[in-house]
Amino acid sequence: MILENILTLLMLILLQAVLGFDNLLYISLESKRAPLEKQKMVRTLGIGIAIGLRIILLYVLVNLIKYFQDPFLTFDIEGIIGATVNVHSLIVLFGGAFILYTAVKEIWHLVYMEEHDAEERKQVSTSKIIAMIVFMNLIFSFDSILSAMALSDVFWVMATAIIISGGLMIWLSERVSIFLTKNRLYEVLGLFILFLVGVMLISEGGHLAHLELFGEHITPMSKVTFYFVIFILVVIDIVQGRYQKRLLARRAEG
Repeated sequence: MILENILTLLMLILLQAVLGFDNLLYISLESKRAPLEKQKMVRTLGIGIAIGLRIILLYVLVNLIKYFQDPFLTFDIEGIIGATVNVHSLIVLFGGAFILYTAVKEIWHLVYMEEHDAEERKQVSTSKIIAMIVFMNLIFSFDSILSAMALSDVFWVMATAIIISGGLMIWLSERVSIFLTKNRLYEVLGLFILFLVGVMLISEGGHLAHLELFGEHITPMSKVTFYFVIFILVVIDIVQGRYQKRLLARRAEG
């Protein structure tokens, strides 16, 4: 039994790491809005609070899962739109819409208003950034917690996996933030990946709500598709970067 729990714990840690990539990217980008000297504190405190709340959420879901899955709103406008909404789907839809809005806003600032954006970033309070990191961490945690519950019904195993994966997230978020600071071009790539995360969450929320638009069911974007698209975006970015360097080198020679 102990060996089985340990193996399950290792599987859960790996699962949390895989499912936590999009969350890690959001935390790294969001923390950059804080003053440089406070960014590490913002990431550590935000993830630390979120870990505690994740464990509480895990306990709540274990005991009250049926209330999150039971629909509380049903509507149907024939041929146009229909849905059966529950708490889980509503949270995922809201999280996806918010991330989509954040990504579009940041991309807009990078393209048109970078100087204004720099001024705006200085005025954002660290408490607000920490609150957003905690809130979005909880949004992202629903899938990972439900996946964990599918693998194990032992509370301490699931809670331990959350704590260990949270520690790894704190360690990795600092390194991702440093990388993005040193390589500003990849920040654009990160924002487009964040945009993709928003689309994925909205499609998943729509699926959970049994949403239909013009007679077509909303199907969720699979994680395999998500990671494949990310891989293609990274490859395109690398190829384009090297191509631009060669062009600049040829112009310099000419």
